[in-house]
Amino acid sequence: MWNRKCSLIGMVHLLPLPGSADYGGSVDTIIDLALREAVIYKSHGFDAVMLENMHDLPYLRGTVDPETTAAMAVTAHRVKAQTQLPLGIQLLAAANIEALGAAIAASADFIRVEGYVFAHVGDEGLHQSCAPQLIRKRAQLKAERIQIFADIKKKHSAHALTSDISLVDTAKAAEFFKADGVIVTGHHTGNAPESVDVTTVRNAVACKVLVGSGVDETNIAEFMTNADALIVGSSLKEGGRWQNPLQPQKVAALAQLCSR
Repeated sequence: MWNRKCSLIGMVHLLPLPGSADYGGSVDTIIDLALREAVIYKSHGFDAVMLENMHDLPYLRGTVDPETTAAMAVTAHRVKAQTQLPLGIQLLAAANIEALGAAIAASADFIRVEGYVFAHVGDEGLHQSCAPQLIRKRAQLKAERIQIFADIKKKHSAHALTSDISLVDTAKAAEFFKADGVIVTGHHTGNAPESVDVTTVRNAVACKVLVGSGVDETNIAEFMTNADALIVGSSLKEGGRWQNPLQPQKVAALAQLCSR
């Protein structure tokens, strides 16, 4: 996954999973679309893929149902077997223990987590920090090979509770609490962070620094300078909307820019 200065991680937004209000009744359909999109990313040289239950609206707070975890694990296992790429999992909202369990079952390589250090208020309500429980669970399950990438000052959230704690201090706290990487984002899905924020965090921590939203053809060059990896999804979809189908030509164009 870290074979070049800045890696590309392709986001696969899974169709609604079992347990969600919009689940369509077929896990096979979910798997088929996930496989098609993951293969597109691989064919254009992306370094890793990540699966996320973005369509499972509205999200539960800090957990998901057992059937959701099981479906994520099954889908992730198929994607890993098909692509042989490094694979990540995120389960919204902040269902981090369940994401770890799915990652173990699927032989995935990393998880993206919310609410790792400090509390914040999300759409779903108040999220408390999860680092102590998550790190202990990973150790108990002998799963230290699964890396933890933690969102800091997470998008779609209010951070008034921690307004006196800077982005850098949050990143340092996440690193201190054993995160393998920190993720810098804009305020919403598809919005890019400020380039200076990525640079500042890069200069403050030794762990991996990832950009987690808003990467596109107009800004990839500047983010590649200071990030270890870019998580890309919305800008590669039809109309730039995460809900829409993945566009292979956009994937190819972005990959070409990253290879320069």
